[in-house]
This record gives sequence, structure tokens and C-alpha cells, in this order.
Amino acid sequence: MSYQVLARKWRPKNFSELVGQEHVVRALSNGLDGGRLHHAFLFTGTRGVGKTTIARIFAKSLNCERGQSSQPCGECRACLDIDAGRFVDLLEIDAASHTGVDDVRDMIENAQYTPARGRQKVYLIDEVHMLSKNAFNALLKTLEEPPPHVKFLLATTDPQKLPVTVLSRCLKFNLKRLLPEQIGGQMRHILDAEGIRYDAPAIAMLARGADGSLRDGLSLLDQAIAYGGGAVQGDEVRSMLGTIERAQVTRLLDAVIAGDGSALMREVSKLAEFSPDFGLVLDDLAVLLHRVQLKQLVPGYIAEDLGDDADCVRYAAAIGAEDTQLYYQLVIVGRRDLPLAPTPRAGFEMALLRLLAFRPADPGGEGSVAAAPARIAASVPVAAPSRVAETSAGAGAVEFRTPEPRSPAPRSPDVVTRANADRAPPVGPEPVALVALGIAPTGPLQVDDWAALIERAGLRGPVGQLARQAALLGIDGTTLRLGLRAEHEHLNAPSFVASLEQYLATALGRPQVRVRFENTLSAIETPAEAAARSRSAQQQDAERAMEADPIVQALARELGGRIVPNSVRPPER
Repeated sequence: MSYQVLARKWRPKNFSELVGQEHVVRALSNGLDGGRLHHAFLFTGTRGVGKTTIARIFAKSLNCERGQSSQPCGECRACLDIDAGRFVDLLEIDAASHTGVDDVRDMIENAQYTPARGRQKVYLIDEVHMLSKNAFNALLKTLEEPPPHVKFLLATTDPQKLPVTVLSRCLKFNLKRLLPEQIGGQMRHILDAEGIRYDAPAIAMLARGADGSLRDGLSLLDQAIAYGGGAVQGDEVRSMLGTIERAQVTRLLDAVIAGDGSALMREVSKLAEFSPDFGLVLDDLAVLLHRVQLKQLVPGYIAEDLGDDADCVRYAAAIGAEDTQLYYQLVIVGRRDLPLAPTPRAGFEMALLRLLAFRPADPGGEGSVAAAPARIAASVPVAAPSRVAETSAGAGAVEFRTPEPRSPAPRSPDVVTRANADRAPPVGPEPVALVALGIAPTGPLQVDDWAALIERAGLRGPVGQLARQAALLGIDGTTLRLGLRAEHEHLNAPSFVASLEQYLATALGRPQVRVRFENTLSAIETPAEAAARSRSAQQQDAERAMEADPIVQALARELGGRIVPNSVRPPER
């Protein structure tokens, strides 16, 4: 017996076997069971999502010898003949090869005759958008008022090319692209029934490669079974699709967030040895960042197991949520622009280098994503924070700023820049001065101010977070003993520690500096805790100043206003 491909062998025989498309199945089932059926249906959607399959099941439901219903028996002669493609009253027409008006006229003439065997004569016209203009015109009258024994089922991947006159005469059903989870579930069901071994990463890669089409997915599954010699394993599927190991993607991301361009290019060179599809590598990187963002913003979310949960947890703690969004957008843009690059590798490298070039700085520092509003606000010379009050008599919030010198004409950008430069520095505590940091390459290592050393070393990103969440406990020779609380242990990754040691050695002018982390509940304040305490104090001062402001008090007294919660911001330092 000849081999039958999985897409044909496992083609659904009834509505209950369909994967997805519940909205279409529900409407058709209600119409069949209630006897309220339109005479023309249009099924739209991308290839391989079930358009012609639904049409055939619908034809079987109309002509089942046990009666019309949404659950054909599948055993009578009509059902068996439709499944085998030999039912005389189901006429399948490929519009791509029968585009002329003569073909349509023959069909219309044949439609006048009663069915030979079934109750309904069903015309299934696939890729109907390929019909010529004259063919559509010839079809219109019959499509609007067909004989009572005729149903028209039209299928197309490009409904925009259909005339409005055709669309208005049909019930339209838009079939959805299938999710990777739906395709992967059907693959597992088929492989279990076929007794074929497989692993989860292989199914996940095949489901993503199907790109929303179950038929394409099953074709890939057939190919994977042949490629793997009767089994579907991750390594074979990865080689077949030209994808790479998940660990290689994580090494790329490690190099990016550590700001190590040399390590990043080394990883790219290793990848190039396997001649991968660089577009798929960027897709894998985007998938990883998507899962990291889910970990950050949707606690408890459980996605399809791709074997990278530990990495996702690590990155979710090490990267800010807004930074993950930035990385994701840069990867997507790089993927989009890849065909425009001189070579795929050059485009891939530039996409990764863009991640380095736009690498978010330390939260709140210059250049960081979070600091963007502050940088914009700093270009406008105001002497005090915005005051926002909400009045019972008003239509909403009203914003009041402290009076500024009035100008007869709007100031140009250069005037704003000069005013900003001439503005007196804000009143507040003086910044911590850099002290002697023991920069001599010999002699005992001395660090009098851990926070000042962090700034001197220019530590940013996850490495900066690691340093700021640590407290300097002591110095043993050239080794800094750092205390790290258990809740920040996730930052203690080998790649981050190596980068930290390198930056510190450069800042101290020494060939080598080591750090050793200790879990501690020490009362020593970390730079991050000191910065948080300072911000809290500034916020409290700003709120007290706002409450004491005469204008705000007058608004509250005269108009019943109040300060909108969380609207007070301390002045920029």
C-alpha cells in the first residue's frame, strides 16, 4: 500500500475534528441543525487553515443519507464517497485553472439539473478570486438566485480581489491563522496515534515553522520524520530547519546585556559556522524576549514549555521591563530590514550591534529609557515642580506652574537652551565627591567610597544593578568582599561578575581585581538603598512644599480643590 501523507491521512472528517475555527463551526452547525441555510458561502483565510476541508464537511452534512445535520454519520455511501472525492453531486472547481467565462457558463448550465444522488448539489470553487471579470459577471445572477437544490461554497486566500457584487451575495467566514500551540497539539496527537517518538522542543520548532498553517505544519512533520529516520528529535529538526540551539541565543543576549561587543562578535562567528538562517535566529531572540516580558509583567503565566524557563526567570530579574521592550523592538526592526542588508550576516550583525548602541543605561541615569521624560522636561526652565489640583467645580484636573518672566514673543529653542544653562543650580545636598580610590597599581587596595567607585567605573545596565545592590564588606588583598541580599542573588550571574571585575580593574588602574559575593543581612546600606532613601526624602519634601504653597491652599479653600494623588514630583537635580 502506498504511503499517504499526514495532511491527507489526518484530514478532519467532521466538525469535531477541526482544529480551531470554532466561530465558523458554530455558525454552520446551527444553520444545519435548524434548517436555516444560506445559498452561498465564502470562506477566506491563508493557506492550510481548513477552507476546503470545512466546505467538504459541510457538503457531507447536507447529503448524509441519515439526514441533514451538523454530525454526518461518516459511514453511509454518500459520506464515504465525499471523503474519497468521488461524489458526483460535489463539484470541486479550481478557479486558478478554470478562469474563463465559458467554464462558468458550463457550471451554470449544469446547475439547473437536479442532483444525481444527493439532496443538494454543491459547487466548491477554490481560489475564486482567480476568475476573470467576465466570469464573475456570468456567475452573479445564478449566485444570487440559484435553484433550490444548489449551494455555492467559495474559498479564497485573497478576498480583496473579489467584486463587491459577489461579496454582497455570500455569507462570509474569515478563517483564522492557527496558533503554534494549536498546531503543536495536533502534531502531538498524530504522533501519539502513529507511535512515533518525539520531544517537546522539536514540536515547538515545527509549530512555529508552520506559520499559522496546519497543512504546512503537517508537511514539515512528514519531512522531519523522514529526516530523523522515524523519530522527531530537536537536534534533527533544528538542523533540518536551519535553526540554532536555544543556548546559542542566550549567549548572544548575555553578551548584549553585559555590553561586551567582542564576546558578541565571537558568538556570531560561531553561529556562522553552521550557516544558519539569520532571520530565524532573530526570530528566536524575539521569542525569548517575548517570554521574558511575560515573566516580568504577567506573574504566573505558563506558556508552552520550550526548555528555557530558567533563562527567562534570570533575564526577567536582570533586565528592566521597559528595556525588554526596547530590545524586542530593535530585534523586530532588524528582522524586517534583513532583506535590505548587503549580506544576511551583515544585517544580522548590525541588528545585534544596534542592541549595544542603544543599550539602556542605569535606571534613572542619563540615556536610560526611564529618564527620557526627565530629559525632555529639563529643556524647559521651570523653577518648581508642576502643581496639579482637582476642583469640584471644574471639568477635571487643572495644572498651575510657578510664574515665569513673561516674554512678548515665544522663545526659540536656542533661547530656551541659554535660559536653561544660566539657571541657578537647584538647592539641595551637594553630590558625593570622589575621594582617593587607591589607583596605584601596587600596594594595598583602598576604596573609601563604594558608590563613588561605581560612578567612576561607569557601571550601567544589569552590571550596574548588581554593583548598586551590593554593599562593600571589606577588602582581602585585591579581592572586594561584597554583601548581596538573597532577593538580589539572581543578579549574581558569571557573565555579570566578569564584566564587573573588568570595569573595576580599569577604574582602579590595576591589572586585576576580584570580587567575592556573600549572602548577608548586614546593616550596611547599599548604594541602591541610599539612592532610594534620598529619592524618598526629596519626594516628601516636595509634597510638604506643595501642601504649604499659598496658591494650592487658596485653591483648596476657595474652590474645594485637592492635590491629585501621585501628581507631585520633586524638581530635577
